[in-house]
Amino acid sequence: MSLWVPDRKGQFKDIVLGYDTPEEYFSGNLYFGATIGRFANRLANATFSLNGKVYQLEANNDRHTLHSGSSGFQQVLWSMSEETNGVRLWYESPDGDGGFPGHLKAEVRYELTEANELVITYKATTDAPTVVNLTHHSFFNLAGEGDPSIENHILTIDADRFCEIGEGLIPSGRLLSVHDTPCDFRQPTRIGERIDWRYDQLKFAKGYDHNWVLNKKDHEFALAALVEEPGSGRVMEVWTTEPGLQFYSGNFLDGKDRGKDGKSYTYRSALCLETQHFPDSPNHPDFPSTVLMPQEVYYQQTAYRFV
Repeated sequence: MSLWVPDRKGQFKDIVLGYDTPEEYFSGNLYFGATIGRFANRLANATFSLNGKVYQLEANNDRHTLHSGSSGFQQVLWSMSEETNGVRLWYESPDGDGGFPGHLKAEVRYELTEANELVITYKATTDAPTVVNLTHHSFFNLAGEGDPSIENHILTIDADRFCEIGEGLIPSGRLLSVHDTPCDFRQPTRIGERIDWRYDQLKFAKGYDHNWVLNKKDHEFALAALVEEPGSGRVMEVWTTEPGLQFYSGNFLDGKDRGKDGKSYTYRSALCLETQHFPDSPNHPDFPSTVLMPQEVYYQQTAYRFV
């Protein structure tokens, strides 16, 4: 709900969008600060095949499924226990929930460390073959939530390629080089510098809303991205075991959401850096697999580190 971080002068501000009370989340933007599952991001035509069987899901984003629809993990209440420096949350999703096979048991731990990190650790098990893709969906503004723009934030993403998208922001299956495109963040780049270029990938998303293919080994816990807000001096590093990073530049924020202290959250006033497997992975055999089998344990870890 909130994340307080000091600037270069030691002054603290809350840097995530959200609401003052838990009750407001039920009628507001359920993605603010949420754990997303069973399958984060989009699934084309609200369907996928697994072991020769076709599974039909809820279409909640035109004809596609976004963040698992109305049964998504952001829509439910989790059980919770307090732990040293953090909390443990758990939830059981029954077989057939949202159209997904298998009884899924999910666990998420949020921990604050002495290294100025928010560490999120995910685990899940299933009693039948299924697909799983979990992520964290905070909307960040390092100048402070309610600040009108993230276009002056400076972003670096350690990725040479990204997933090409088409209408509906569905991946085509092609992995494009970032070279000579506005999606090249291999060097620190102001987000607003190229966000309005005439480039078909930006046109589809009304800005950035793409998955970057991280330059890291499978399951390696590595630095994926770094974002800096020059005015405050706040810097956030994103570390993850996941193969992909969805960078979303707040293109669909429209000011209708009124958050903490009644602030209006306007167009491009926040960004998301969602560590994940690639969107629509079950429909693209060449993408890293999101299949979870019985007796296996889904595991990933992501850390937002402040320096």
